Order: sequence, then structure tokens, then C-alpha cells
Amino acid sequence: MLDASSRMVARPSRADTRPHAVVIGSGFGGLAAAVRLGARGYRVTVVEKLDAPGGRAYVHRQDGFTFDAGPTIITAPFLFEELWHLCGRRLSDDVTLRPVSPFYRIRFDDDAQFDCSGDAGAMREQIARFAPGDVEGYERFLKASEAIFKVGFEELGDVPFDSWTDMARILPAMLRLKSYRTVYDFVAAYVRDERLRVVLSFHPLLIGGNPFTTTSIYCLIAFLERRWGVHFAMGGTGRLVDGLVSLIEGQQGTVRCNAEVAEILTRRGAAVGVRFASGKVLDADIVVSNADSAWTYRKLLPGIRRKRWTDRRIDRARYSMSLFVWYFGTRRRYDDVAHHTILLGPRYRALLEDIFERKVLAEDFSLYLHRPTATDPSLAPRGCDAFYVLSPVPHLQSGVDWSSQAEPYRRRIAQALAATVLPGLDQEVVTSRMLTPQDFQDRLSSYRGAAFGLEPILTQSAWFRPHNRSEEVARLYLVGAGTHPGAGLPGVLSSARVLDDIVPDARSLEVMT
Repeated sequence: MLDASSRMVARPSRADTRPHAVVIGSGFGGLAAAVRLGARGYRVTVVEKLDAPGGRAYVHRQDGFTFDAGPTIITAPFLFEELWHLCGRRLSDDVTLRPVSPFYRIRFDDDAQFDCSGDAGAMREQIARFAPGDVEGYERFLKASEAIFKVGFEELGDVPFDSWTDMARILPAMLRLKSYRTVYDFVAAYVRDERLRVVLSFHPLLIGGNPFTTTSIYCLIAFLERRWGVHFAMGGTGRLVDGLVSLIEGQQGTVRCNAEVAEILTRRGAAVGVRFASGKVLDADIVVSNADSAWTYRKLLPGIRRKRWTDRRIDRARYSMSLFVWYFGTRRRYDDVAHHTILLGPRYRALLEDIFERKVLAEDFSLYLHRPTATDPSLAPRGCDAFYVLSPVPHLQSGVDWSSQAEPYRRRIAQALAATVLPGLDQEVVTSRMLTPQDFQDRLSSYRGAAFGLEPILTQSAWFRPHNRSEEVARLYLVGAGTHPGAGLPGVLSSARVLDDIVPDARSLEVMT
């Protein structure tokens, strides 16, 4: 049952003899893992640091407005359908997914706009409007995206990479699909117009990657969106969180909030439970960490001598950018603003170099503006709009003091929005809150405040990423953005899928005990 208080029973009830799985973190990866483990015979306890489930999908409610803190773009909805099916239910019993069109409205600095959608004819028209000569190249790019999708998503998305031989087996396919190229370079081979190269290459930013360094495996996103579309959960993404918690409770599992884990306990090289910051202990037969993978190894296993994911290796790894997020509500509606809008600044490559390589907070920015009330007006009081605007920024290695820089940065963003898509904004805001890279570290336990964990470059993908089956501790498993296959809702849900192949069946543990 969901327990939003700090009171908890330190050890599981003796009445339930099923093997016990403890899941650290209630993000989508952790909740999906809990449902899958419950369906395989485990008694599951999900433990969450915050006062409500969701992790990055936490929900803020203030002044009559509802703000989804994090994920808002739902693709591959069948991955959610699977979880409900495992419990003998349908996703539609609890959640209504509404298609969003256009998927994104991309607004360039010169006011030109491009609407990305799943309509093949409309996309050809959009391409032709920018560069008629690139229509044929776009069609070829989409076919290439489909080929990558069939291998990278359908064949490998939920396959564990426990051994280097697993990686060796896919090398011929990766070479054939040119996975050694970056997303931007791959796109540039098909279209010549620079604006279209931006339109077709920005997707890695949705999962923490730089299009100029991220492996072209992630070009599969273009076809993934074409196949299943982009959706929004009516009532907000939090409805999906609530629905998953309900599934866990229906399996006689438990979600405990205000339960920060300080240490994963081990005995003879195997995980045997967790110790909370309060000092209480919860025993387990297996432990699944949905916490950031770098945080898991560096912070939650203090007594373990790690052979692969040492502090040195963790510190030398490359991490995703962080995010500055401003949540705000307005007293009026802006009905000409799409559900998802990307507002590009004057620079693209150079700005990304500032963020990922130089790690400096630039004077300019590009923004993602989320207006959920375009699809679901119930998320704001009548006649009002709810928004969040997100700016990619460097992680905490930048040295930016966000305690002093957050408000000036917010004001600059507000001025940019007022000058473009939200006229008169400064007079219309009635509620406001912010999330900074410091919050990603302190509140969400993200190493260096990196919003998406490890950067998705080729040498940090698949086998090179922290494995779903821990290389350091037996009966410890990892799910979420920091392990295979990576960030984004399809990625973290697929990481939970991997557990079906690597976690022992609960009945085998019953025999052993």
C-alpha cells in the first residue's frame, strides 16, 4: 500500500513467504520493475526518498495548477499496456492517452516554424516548404531510421548486455547501420538544408544527448514516433504513476515514501537489503536500484570494493546535460501555442558545445515549452494555462551557483518568451516554481546534477553502460536512465523488461531458501 508518511515497518511481514524484492526509487523504471517482479511471484517493496512516488515524474500542485515535473512525451504506449496486461487489466481502465498533433512545433530564431507530425503527407509538405530538393532525402532518412529501429529497438532494446560477446554479436549490424556516426552526421547525409538537419537531429536532446556526439542509433526515434505517435496522459503524467502504484498494490506490493536509502546492504558479495537514512533496515532477497547508476555505485555501496565501476571510472565518464525548468501558470490562455514547442536560439552547434564540452552557462539558450492545457484544460483553473519551460544547461561541473543565478536566468527566459510566443507574460504569471541542476543532485540524487545520467555516446551504450545485472554485487539489478538501454520513457520501461531475462524466478529462490 502507498504510505506517504515516514513511519514504516523495518522488516517484511512473516505472513507472506514470497521472496522479497526491494526496489529503490519510484520513477517509471522502478515502478515498471516492481510490476514485472510482482507478476513473477515476488513480494515487492518500492522505497522512495520523496514524499510521493514518481521520481522525475513527480507532480507539483499549487494554486489550482497541476505541473508534471518531468516526462511529458509518451511514445511506444504498448510498453505501458504490457504492464497493465501482466495484472489482468487494461491501461484504459486507469489512464486515457490522447494523441498530440503536431508532435512538436519547432520555431527558429528567424520566426520560421516547422510542425513535426505523424502525417506522412504533411511532413513532405513541411520539408518541401523549407527545401524542395530535400524531400527525397527525407524519405530515405525515414527508411534508414526504420532499419535502425528494427535492430536498435525491436531486437536489442530489452536484451541484457552481460558479456562483451553480446556486444561482439551486434557489431556487424552496428557497422551496417553506421552506428559509429553521430546523429547529426547521419542526418546530414540525407538532407542539405541546415534547418532541416536541426529538425531531424534534435531528438537526442530529449534523452540527454548532444546530436553532434550521440551515436546515430538514436535516429530510431524518428521512426518510433512515426509508428506509435506522441501521446499525453489526460490528467497529467502523474496519472500513469498513480496507475502503476495501483497495479503494485493489487499484487500485494507496497510503495513507501519518505524512505531515503543510505546504503545497499551486502553479505558474501550479494545484496541482502537496504539501510535507510533513519537507520532502519529492510531485508531483501534481491535489490533493484532505479536510482541514478553513478549514484548507486558511488553513494549506496560504501563497503564494496568495486572492480569495474570504480570512483575513478565514474568520475571520468561523460554525463548528460542538466536542465533548468520553470513551472508557471498564467491568468489567461495562449490558445495559439502548441502542446509541445521548441524555441531555437540563434546558435545550435556552438550552444551545444557550451553546454556539453565547455560547460559554461551561455547568454543565449534554446527552450522546450510545454503547454499541457492545450490538450487538457483541467490542469489549470478555468480560463488559465499551465506551462513549464525547460532550458538545457551544463551539469554541476560548470561551477554555476544556482542559488544566486536561478532567478536572473528565469527572468531572461521570461523575457524571451514574452518577446516571442507569450506576449505580455510578465503581467500574466500567477504561480511559479523552479528546478535547477542543484535540485537534480540534492532532490533527485543525480550525480553531478546530470538530468539523464550518462551521456548516450557510443562508448557508453549497450555493454559499455552499467549493466542491468550489476557487475559488482550479486542479486543487485539496475533499471532506469543510467543503465541499458538509456533515458526516455521507452528506454527506462525497456530496462525493466530486461529483468525478465536476468532476475531468477521467485520459485527458484523459494527452493533455495
